[in-house]
Parts: sequence; C-alpha cells; structure tokens
Amino acid sequence: MQPISYARVNDVEAAVTLVGGDPGSAFLAGGTTKIDLMRLGVEHSDRLVDINALPLADVEELPDGTIRIGALARMNDVARTPIIKERFPAVSEALLLGASEQLRNMASMGGNLCQRTRCSYFRDGVSPCNKREPGTALVAFDAIVHAAGVSGERAIPIDDFYLPPGDTPEIEHPLAHGELITAIDLPSTPLAARSLYLKFRDRQSYEFALVSVAAALELDDGSIADARVALGGVGTKPWRASRAEQELRGAPPTEESFARAAAAELAEAQPRTYNAFKVALAERAIVRGLRQALNGFAA
Repeated sequence: MQPISYARVNDVEAAVTLVGGDPGSAFLAGGTTKIDLMRLGVEHSDRLVDINALPLADVEELPDGTIRIGALARMNDVARTPIIKERFPAVSEALLLGASEQLRNMASMGGNLCQRTRCSYFRDGVSPCNKREPGTALVAFDAIVHAAGVSGERAIPIDDFYLPPGDTPEIEHPLAHGELITAIDLPSTPLAARSLYLKFRDRQSYEFALVSVAAALELDDGSIADARVALGGVGTKPWRASRAEQELRGAPPTEESFARAAAAELAEAQPRTYNAFKVALAERAIVRGLRQALNGFAA
C-alpha cells in the first residue's frame, strides 16, 4: 500500500496553488469516485487536498436570471432546491436518478461532472485500456462550467467540457492539472420549466443508464417553437440532439413529428455488435420524452 498525505484548505487560491504546483496532488470533495479508483489501483495521488471547506456550496439566482450552482453543492441538495425543481425539473430528476441516496448526499456537483467512465476494462486496473492514464440535462440547457486555476478563471460551455477520445483518450476534460471547478451556471431558459428526464437501465434501482434523455418543448399557435433534447449513454460524452431539435422546430407536436425527429438524430449512428440495440432504444426514448414533455405543456 502506497502512502498518501492529506491537506485541508479554506480558500480557492490556496487549493489551486497547492494542487497546481504538485503533479502528485489531487482535489478531494465527496470522494465517491476518487477513493474508489484509488482503491482499485486505477488512479493514484501522493497527496489529497480536501476542498470541502471552500465556500462553493450555494445555489443562487444571479441578476440576469441565471442559476449558479456551487461546485461543492451536493447532488441531493441541488435536486431538492425549490428553484431547481421549478425552473429546471429535468436537472432535478437527473440528479435524483443518478445514484443511491447515500451517494447523492456525499457527491458534489463538480465531482459529478468529472466522473470517470464506468467501463469494466478501465476499472479493473489490469485489462488493457487506452483511457487509464468521460450530465445529460445540463447539456440540454447550455450550462456553463466555471473553473479557477493558477492562470486565472475561465468559463467553459458544457458541450466543450467533454472531449471526444481522438488521439488522447486519457484526456476527458479540458481542465489543466490543479484547475478547480467552482460553479455551474444554468442560463435562464423558459422552456426548461416544462422539461423532464428519463433514464432507461437494466434495473430500476441503483444502475447506470443504457440510454437517458432530457427533453423540453415550447409551443406557439399549435406548432413547436423550440425544443431541447439531449441523450446520455449513447456516446463518449453527453449528446445534444441538434438534428432532432432542428427537425422539431415548426413541426406540429404529434407522435409522427417526434418519430421523424428521433430517426433523423440516429440516422448516422454507428453502433457496434453488442450495443446496436441502443439505436432503437434511443429513438424510442426520444419519442417518449417528447410525448411526456408535451403532456406537461398541456398540464
């Protein structure tokens, strides 16, 4: 067993300085993923820097209507915050379906964004894996991730936060070593108030998604004025269904329109032998999500 040192910090500057200046250091928040990976031998850090005392746990509304979620806010707390439940119900539902009650009480929002792949080859610590050295609802609503590092602060659009494997599959996020997520912004989006999140999995208790979908509709004079659709569990990153959204705008809110939009989104999918079933499952998930979003609009 390799020794690990521990430090606790009280402000963001101290945290990023300590970790940024030492390649062997890592941040520790809820620890629900980090500790597991260290126990499995998949990751190792010489020093863990505990950031739980940082003032990054609030959920607040900014003057422009944006909802800012602190990176250390716990999943359960965010899911049950009234303003999230009222204005972004899909986000609340996604968080509540994301893990067991115990894990949600510990897991931080920032850590949840950085959760590593669930692939068994990656996690067994033995099998060859080119990723050993990637939030569906957030992608649907153009969330912004705020981060602080030794070079200063920056804002990262959520769709740019998850990187495709390419030639560097071990790099899943654009964060530099020692760069700390401080907050997640949800811009004011009126149609999000009628959004929903569905998660399809092998078992309905604690399990990861085969396919998930976040969906929202806005109607105007009997037609779809705007739509938001995002998928999880179908690629290497949360997938914004832009083709489906484009197909839906201006169309009547019917089952046929939903099916055409779903088919357009999955038309260029390239499944493998053992996940080809996900194409049909994702299409059906989109249709069901849009149908239920329409029912919520009527209510």
